[in-house]
Amino acid sequence: MSDTETLSLEGLTFTTVELDEKDHIFTITLNRPKRKNALNAEMTTELAYALDWAKQERRIRCVVIAANGDTFCAGGDLRSMSGNPEGGVVSNVPKREHSNDVAHSIRHLNKPIICKIQGSVLAGALLMVCNATHAIAADHAKFSAPEILRGIWPFMVMAGLFRVMPKRESLDFIMRGQPISAADAARNGLINRAVPADKLDAEVDALAKEFAGLAPGTMQMGLAGYIEQSDKDFDEALAFLRTQIAAVLKSPDAKEGISAFLEKREPKWD
Repeated sequence: MSDTETLSLEGLTFTTVELDEKDHIFTITLNRPKRKNALNAEMTTELAYALDWAKQERRIRCVVIAANGDTFCAGGDLRSMSGNPEGGVVSNVPKREHSNDVAHSIRHLNKPIICKIQGSVLAGALLMVCNATHAIAADHAKFSAPEILRGIWPFMVMAGLFRVMPKRESLDFIMRGQPISAADAARNGLINRAVPADKLDAEVDALAKEFAGLAPGTMQMGLAGYIEQSDKDFDEALAFLRTQIAAVLKSPDAKEGISAFLEKREPKWD
């Protein structure tokens, strides 16, 4: 997304996701429950657009990706990769340049983004979970990369999976194609934690509200820096991060935070 481009939600009809904004928190809910929220062309277009819109809006300080139905997301829709198979209203959401790569939009959002996982996660849906900053799951949820069982290999999934799970665990996970529990997913770093299903809403709400109360500009700079330094060697990363701490100390958020500390009051973020 270019620095001069401005996106708007006005006049757009989202048919595969539901959008809600409240108290600086933007919730995107996957809404193809009859298809286990599998990603078709419309859903990837709508997700990419909604995420890009959230990135440009300073008032949005945290994004939550949730889902309706009993499955969080079954990955790519192998039966219908395009069109509107459910019939009804057709989406008029513009296609973004990277609409087919939702993981890219998530990874480069540079804001806290929580996957609220109420049901199982399969195949390509793992990319959303791996690239979000946080993932909280109901303890009954299962996680799997079953592609090998269908003669396919989860090539794209590896880009995110090997960055959050130990390599041998990740490789075993995709080589065998067998599901793992939410407890094992948490133990291996795929998710932050598993909680009882009836506690999921409260857990995610509390975390999202915490992020919404933190310095938005600094958070965005920090997460952008985290992504950029992750592929650099140590010396190069250190030099880059030195420039970033200098920049953030000059930012309005840092000035407000320091003033609030010295004046013994709560900071007020713009």
